[in-house]
Amino acid sequence: MKKGIVAVFLLLALSTSAQIPLSDRAEISVITCGPYQGELYSAFGHSAIRVHDPEAGVDLAYNYGVFQFNSAFYLNFTRGHLLYNLGVYPYDRFRDFYISQNRYVHEQLLNLRAEQKQKVADYLYHNAQPENATYRYDYFYNNCATKVRDVFVVLFRDSLKFDGTYVTTSYSLRDLTDIYLAQQPWGDLGIDICLGLPMDKKITPFEYMFLPDYVESGFDHATLNGVALVKEKKVIYEAAPETVSFRWFHPWLVFGLFLLFTLVLSYSDWQKKKLTKWFDVALFSIAGWVGVLLLFLWTATDHRAAANNFNLLWAFPLHALAAIFLLRKQFYPLLSNYFRVFGILSVATLLLWFVLPQRLNVYLIPFVVALGVRAFTMAKLLAVKRR
Repeated sequence: MKKGIVAVFLLLALSTSAQIPLSDRAEISVITCGPYQGELYSAFGHSAIRVHDPEAGVDLAYNYGVFQFNSAFYLNFTRGHLLYNLGVYPYDRFRDFYISQNRYVHEQLLNLRAEQKQKVADYLYHNAQPENATYRYDYFYNNCATKVRDVFVVLFRDSLKFDGTYVTTSYSLRDLTDIYLAQQPWGDLGIDICLGLPMDKKITPFEYMFLPDYVESGFDHATLNGVALVKEKKVIYEAAPETVSFRWFHPWLVFGLFLLFTLVLSYSDWQKKKLTKWFDVALFSIAGWVGVLLLFLWTATDHRAAANNFNLLWAFPLHALAAIFLLRKQFYPLLSNYFRVFGILSVATLLLWFVLPQRLNVYLIPFVVALGVRAFTMAKLLAVKRR
């Protein structure tokens, strides 16, 4: 969820010093930072833990959202092998970074006894050591927000209770992702294409806490040994309102214009009884290789949420092969039948779009219509050419 603090932040990271016993004035708090729409990874917000002891001169932010960007990043991302780290930073610099992006910063001071505070500080210190700081990242189940929650779950176990009755919605992972990416339609579309049926599972209030906002709300409604976990909330910075500018480069407009072009081209091809072959080769190559990617994410990676992807109803991996066969006339009889079957399937997919177990992104409807139109056009014209 969090791409990590940028390079300048890494230069400010503290090398973990010798462990210091906390004084009676120490405080442990959860920091929640608001979303930032400038990047896809920052649209969900961020969580961290603050350890503040003015008497000992300690004021640190423990951030589970740090990773090293290198040449292997995209390969690891595709394979689901992203490794993140727990980083330790001076709290004031951590805070100021988010304020500089106009992201709200909230602090929840926790109602812990002295020995409980020391227990948290010791756990974080141990986790921040180089041999322990790295963990396998998962978008929804092991990210910078869930790691903050789980520090307290691991340490206090059954003494810690989260009251989830404040959650009155019945959202899925996809529902929540869509809400936070409302201003980033292309990012939302990419996620909806790549991630399959597991994204549509209705989740529990505890699972809502893959999002920093719900970590904050979850802690607001938590008790430790029957006592409210949060003793005080502070608004460190409240984001100034920002206007959302209109963007012409939107999936509705792009795919709508693409569909219009496809309809005009198909009508022209029908009139001439001649296919615009370059267009079909390009179109079905793209759809086919998208299908190859989806199949790869489902079967050959550790992305649990990429399984059982219904986008394969329109993104056939075989489309990539069919596009190549279009260059050879001897395959026209086979391709005519292939595209006729796919055309029928595309119609069925569109008719069932809103009742399928997996919610497909509505921005794709014009694109799938275009695929169907070209499939029926080719099925008819290739049949004519073989006679």
